[in-house]
Amino acid sequence: MYEMTIRLRTGGKERLYEQIYEHIKKEIREGKLLAGERLPSTRFLAEYLQVARSTVDYAYGQLQAEGYIESRPCKGYFVCPIEELFGLEPEGGGPERRQGPKEQPDLHREAYGCRPESGPEGKIDFSPYEIDMSGFPFSVWKKITKNILTDANSDLFARGEAQGDLDLRETISRYLHSSRGVECSPEQIIVGAGNDYLLMLLEKILGRHVRIAMENPTYPRSYRIFRSFAYDIVTVDMDESGMRAETLERENVRAAYVMPSHQFPTGVVMPIRRRLELLRWAAGAGDRYLIEDDYDSEFRFQGKPIPALQASDEYGKVIYLGSFSKAIAPAIRISFMVLPWPLLQVYRQNCAFYSCTVSRIDQRILNEFIRDGYFERHLNKMRKIYRAKHDLMLEELAPFRGKFRISGENAGLHLLLTSKEPVCERRLTELAAGQGAAVYGMRAGMAPEVGAAKEGPETKASVLLGFGGMDTDQIREGIRRLKRAWGIAQ
Repeated sequence: MYEMTIRLRTGGKERLYEQIYEHIKKEIREGKLLAGERLPSTRFLAEYLQVARSTVDYAYGQLQAEGYIESRPCKGYFVCPIEELFGLEPEGGGPERRQGPKEQPDLHREAYGCRPESGPEGKIDFSPYEIDMSGFPFSVWKKITKNILTDANSDLFARGEAQGDLDLRETISRYLHSSRGVECSPEQIIVGAGNDYLLMLLEKILGRHVRIAMENPTYPRSYRIFRSFAYDIVTVDMDESGMRAETLERENVRAAYVMPSHQFPTGVVMPIRRRLELLRWAAGAGDRYLIEDDYDSEFRFQGKPIPALQASDEYGKVIYLGSFSKAIAPAIRISFMVLPWPLLQVYRQNCAFYSCTVSRIDQRILNEFIRDGYFERHLNKMRKIYRAKHDLMLEELAPFRGKFRISGENAGLHLLLTSKEPVCERRLTELAAGQGAAVYGMRAGMAPEVGAAKEGPETKASVLLGFGGMDTDQIREGIRRLKRAWGIAQ
């Protein structure tokens, strides 16, 4: 067992469990803690450091969630075998690839969709896309808007920069660094009205007829957008850690679209070893890239948010996508894309004439909302609201565990129920609809040809239960209806 000496600092901003987490992670990344090495028990380390055992539990839980350590029943915690993947120097020097050149030129109702258009009165909708707007700070938003319009001059109504206003891009850059570990400069950020626009812009950057890999199942809207580009899409089945790098090598793809921090719809969190394997694959050829959709990253209910894949990228191979639509409100329609330096040069040469699709007034409002701390306070408030709904859902779903396996906990705004016995997915959704409850099948997130092939008499169906847009009474009533529909003992 590894004897661990950690110097804990009191009185600073960094909490005790974060200091323990950062120390152990650093030891693993530097090869001082080796694969298979057993860590001290939480009880022993807590007594040794003179801290509460829950403090060590939080640190170990975060390390386990990110894939640095694993828990073995009745044996304890052990370091995962990842140390040989660290220290890989990108060709041409890592830091320069991150920083870029010193001088830059001057240049639904669809799958998992929104609420049904019609249906019986009082229908309970478990949509995984809905959010709770009751916590939106309307008064703050109105105040910022009023102040901006009151003080506005002609400059605010002039044509803005193609990539978005510099002030907002600087604010986003600082926010990404502090909250997601993303390393980027404002010059690398492109602001757009929703991920749809940014993905269409990305087609102009990567080119047409790209062979791209997507997780199976995946986010249906992105799949349809890529299909509209005439991309050659390869669907890749996932294991418990997500997409496998050897599959990408075998399929000879140029890009891979992944959601490593909270995969939609499965809820899988990609561990650090798999992330490094994907980065190594991308570094194997000059024109390979990973498209990271940082879906649902703000809403994690246990430990800290999982760092972005881009935070581990020393090769300049990750195209990072993020949005404020779910964290603030769908109508905000402000998303952003972080381009690696080589692709930024392509953008400036081929796409810089496209105007920014977000109003400069909206950009200014969002900039002040984030810069003045309102966004952070709003997120903290919404995490508490969603955590309460998440815990209520798990409590109400306890009787379902005999027939279903529940997964996707502790992050995001939906849970996944997978039947333990063979059952048709459509049968589950139809029975639920008969009781006035809308649930969403996993097959909607699969490529059409794949989803059809996988549905059969021996299929163990999976359904998504979203809770973001529901209040507590709707959650309780909706679960009661599902109990009646699926024959769960009351």
